[in-house]
Amino acid sequence: MPLKLIQTGDGSHTLFVYELNEHYHSTFGAVNESRHIFINAGFNYFKNITEQINILELGFGTGLNAFLTLFEARKNKQKVNYTAIEPYPLDKDIFPKLNYFDFIKDKNAEKIFLRLHQNNWNKHAEISKDFFLLKINSKIEDVILESDKYHLVYFDAFAPEVQPELWTEQIFQKVYNSMRNNGVLVTYSAKGMVKRNMISAGLEVEKLPGPKGKREFIRAVKK
Repeated sequence: MPLKLIQTGDGSHTLFVYELNEHYHSTFGAVNESRHIFINAGFNYFKNITEQINILELGFGTGLNAFLTLFEARKNKQKVNYTAIEPYPLDKDIFPKLNYFDFIKDKNAEKIFLRLHQNNWNKHAEISKDFFLLKINSKIEDVILESDKYHLVYFDAFAPEVQPELWTEQIFQKVYNSMRNNGVLVTYSAKGMVKRNMISAGLEVEKLPGPKGKREFIRAVKK
């Protein structure tokens, strides 16, 4: 898919997909959006947990969520086992152009960001100490998810208007079954249809104040 590199409101990059007429991240600020929704409302929900945190991401995309999670886990002294499902990986000439490592004060930030992308697909890898990554090159519909495994789900697929097949009750039920009790799902979408499908799948849903440019987003819990 043809892509265009865009600088967002906070100075960080996103990608515009011509075919879908859609951006990978908020144009108001890619890093700001990821930190607000996925890190602060998602990962830091488990800030005081000492056991390994199992994370599932739907839509690895630019690798931004995984990258920020790695450094947040390092700050919190937590161990992470991260599984990402992505049917359309970025071409290898694109990800070195992304500037997310400029937002992390660590001399190895760029090296680690590139390692997230250069790591082989469908193989477990240790990206850095206490951060393990498995990237699955497939559609979520074709992946068998282990039951009761994930503490946290980053639901970061393209918008419901663009990929409606990923926001159905059936998909949320599949994800629900893969989550542990008291597991959390966070997503940038707050659409009524999304909320209803999550509730039908068994999740308890709350809407939280969104980052700049977005009024609300959803955090859902498996009780």
